[in-house]
Amino acid sequence: MAHAQSIDSKIVSYLGFLTEKKKKAVLNVVKTFAEDETDLWDEMPDEIKASVKKGLLESEKGLGKSHSEVMKKYKKWLKK
Repeated sequence: MAHAQSIDSKIVSYLGFLTEKKKKAVLNVVKTFAEDETDLWDEMPDEIKASVKKGLLESEKGLGKSHSEVMKKYKKWLKK
């Protein structure tokens, strides 16, 4: 969150240097981004979607392993 606040502060600091016309242009860009309802799922390639769906189905059927179970096996590789 601190990073976002830093970006917000930088944006605000530049606004004083802009003309009214440029501020309106910036506002339009920001509004466009804020109103964009693009879903990451819609942007994913079909093969990734298929893989995710397959994994969810397997999980619903009780297949696969829990995170803790997998971490036990690979814990040795995570030590530094």
